[in-house]
Amino acid sequence: MSSNSRDRRRRTRQAAVVRTDRNRVARGPGEQISPRSQGFSWRLVSLAIVVSLSGLLGLFFSSDAFYIHSIGVGGTRYLTKEEVFAFADIANMHIFWVNPDQVRENVMRSSSVADVDVRLSWPPQMVTITVEEREPVLTWVEDGAPIWLDNNGRVMAQREQRDDLVQVVVVPNASEEGLALDGEIDDDVVFGALQLRELLPDGLTELRYDPVKGLGYTDGGGWDAWFGTGTGMDEKFSIYQTLVQRMVSQGVQPTEINVAIPDYPYVDTIAR
Repeated sequence: MSSNSRDRRRRTRQAAVVRTDRNRVARGPGEQISPRSQGFSWRLVSLAIVVSLSGLLGLFFSSDAFYIHSIGVGGTRYLTKEEVFAFADIANMHIFWVNPDQVRENVMRSSSVADVDVRLSWPPQMVTITVEEREPVLTWVEDGAPIWLDNNGRVMAQREQRDDLVQVVVVPNASEEGLALDGEIDDDVVFGALQLRELLPDGLTELRYDPVKGLGYTDGGGWDAWFGTGTGMDEKFSIYQTLVQRMVSQGVQPTEINVAIPDYPYVDTIAR
């Protein structure tokens, strides 16, 4: 073999090595492309995610299953499910737009409601409203219309006949305007009525109310007894009984006994 042939083969091998080294430098060690990576596209994955989410949102807003047509109601005794639903004001609303705080505020507009808890969930029972109702303590009768009062004097609609509640009848023409129009009665009236009821003679379940004279009733002897309002009814009733005994022993027939101010009781008698 001639030296010229050996030189040509040597130069050929050196050129191949140089081309290989150049290719490695151009790509870098981390840029070698495998057959697998050449078939993968993050753009296609992103597009698939966007399409899926769009379809899911379209399903949520187009499906009738996510619109409110009924609710679950708990804790009620007098209110009906339909009344609570009407106060909630969410009929045919999409579940995404239901605000629990706003629903609670809406239901609290009912005078019969003391507190409300609203829970949201998925179909089929998406909205559950638990109600705490106000408890009536007496029946207030004004202009012949009975309503209920709770222990704070809050006015409520009478839902049923409750014979266990003391009845307070407003004296006719005692006031030009309805006393219950503002939605509540002075709680001193309620406190006084509840105390006085415990002192009433057996079988007497009806009290009268006059804005000036307060609470009272018609005594079995034929006269009117008035006790004012607020606390301290036991003291007033004791004074009243003492006055009655004294007048009966003296043969005096009263027409009215007023002990609203215990230190200054007032007695009106039949003139002889």
